[in-house]
Order: sequence, then structure tokens, then C-alpha cells
Amino acid sequence: MVIVRSTLTFQPVLDRIADEIAQTPTRGRPADYIPALAACDPARFGMAVAELDGTVYGVGDWRQPFSAQSITKVFTLALDLAREADELWEHVGREPSGNPFNSLVQLEYENGIPRNPFINAGALVVTDRLHTRTGDAAGTLLDFLRTESDNDRLAIDEDVAASEAAHGDRNAALGHFLASYGNIGNPVPVLLDAYFRQCSVAASCADLALATGFLARHGIRSDGSRLLTQRQAKQVNAVMLTCGTYDAAGEFAYRVGLPGKSGVGGGVIAVVPGRCTLCAWSPGLDEQGNSVAGVAALDRFTTLTGLSVF
Repeated sequence: MVIVRSTLTFQPVLDRIADEIAQTPTRGRPADYIPALAACDPARFGMAVAELDGTVYGVGDWRQPFSAQSITKVFTLALDLAREADELWEHVGREPSGNPFNSLVQLEYENGIPRNPFINAGALVVTDRLHTRTGDAAGTLLDFLRTESDNDRLAIDEDVAASEAAHGDRNAALGHFLASYGNIGNPVPVLLDAYFRQCSVAASCADLALATGFLARHGIRSDGSRLLTQRQAKQVNAVMLTCGTYDAAGEFAYRVGLPGKSGVGGGVIAVVPGRCTLCAWSPGLDEQGNSVAGVAALDRFTTLTGLSVF
């Protein structure tokens, strides 16, 4: 077993992982319900590791921007939690859903309170609350990502946003359903526009690994200022571990052993508290909407390095 210690570079581990992934024939299929993502090549693969001081290691397509999609839910959650603290949890839960990320059924059973902030209904509530507090949820998110990744070129992919809006009937239904329970404050069309733009941010593995660093630093941003309290950072990491990969969170915890969040663009971020953050990307998804190669790469990383929360 290869053990990575603080005096060693992560690069040999990433190189080994990339070689192993290249020999894996099964890569899943890109998300086909969002036409702008359907044409992505499932053979693409990139991975980056960012240390607490901002040092980044990468392999493969680690500098290639891709659609962050639901990965952005981690950042909007943190940005809203920093503003309203525990009041947020009166409007969204913290439990695994056990259902598909865009399910309507559970929302009705639970009187309009989404099970957690990472299923679509819960993310809509968080984005709505952040939009109310900032006037521009997507813009606030983008500013944060640009600052934390030190990349002013990060942008919203307008083609992806338009594609999501054109095929967003299920999210529109969720929005109206939440509004009927009084759990949405903005007009549903305004909320949907903010949400689709949020999910359409294009960023690379390096960008997202760096942007996630505040969770490994227990709430501290890259400039040394505090975004979240230690307790809040623990909360976000805990919800990522139990809910971050849809209804496959148990399998992800079993295989990877880290707080993580996936997106149907093929990216997966993960946090080693106090040590580093990671992002792996490959567009081919499994039936739960998680990157096949991305999860496999994170599994190999924790196995090779011994870095896990367990």
C-alpha cells in the first residue's frame, strides 16, 4: 500500500489512479435528460487534489472546465448557512432521502420540507433563501467560486442554463409544490432562473478542489477569513457524507469514506478535514447519477493513501 504523508507529493498517487482508470472499460453514460450534457465523452477523466495552503496536484483533464451541476449545492448551502445560521434548518432537513434526487413523492409526505439540501427540492429552498438575502444567488455563488479558486475566468455556461430551463419541468413542479406549502419566498420563475444558472457554472477539477478548501480548513476561506464556524463546517461535511451522492450515499461512504458531493456533469468533490480536498471528473454516470470513474478514482485515493474520516 502507498502511504502519503505530509512531506510527500500527491502526484504519484494521482498518476497511478489515472493509469488504473484508463484500463477500466465501463464508464457509464452522460446525463441525457439535459441535452447540453448528453454529448460529453464518457472517456474523459481528470482529478485534482488541493492542500490546505492552495498547492494543487492534478492528472488527466484536471484543468478542463465542466458543468458543476449539483456540486454547487454545497457552496450555496455554505453561503446561506453563513448568513442565517440554524434558521435554515427549519426549512430543510438533514436526513438521507432514499429516493431519486428529483422526486416529488417524499415532499408531499413531509408537508413541503425537503429531506435534505442536496436533493433538488432542498437545493431550491436553499437557493431561494440565498437569493432573498443577496438579490442574486447565482452571482453570489460565482463570486465565491472565483475568489476561492483564484480564477476570474469562471463563468456560467449560458447554453447549459438554457438547456436546463427548456427541460426543467420537474424542477418547476418542485418549485410550485414548495410554494404551495409556503416554503419559497421568491416567484417560482425567478427562483428557477437562479437555480438553473447556479447549476450551469463551468469549472475544472482544480477550481472545485480549491473552492472546497474551506471545508477542510474547518470553515476558513483561502484568505484566512472565516465563512463558517467550526460547528457549521462540521454540519456541511456531515450532510455531504450522508446525503451528497443522492440515494447512493451509503455506498459512497462505504467505498470512499469521505464527505462528498456529486453532480450529473460528472464531477465529484470530497473533503479530508484538516488535510486536503479533491475533485474527480468523468461524464459517464451510473443509475444514481454519480460518475462511475470519479467515484472509482476517489475510492482508490482513500485506499492508496489511507486518508479517510474512518
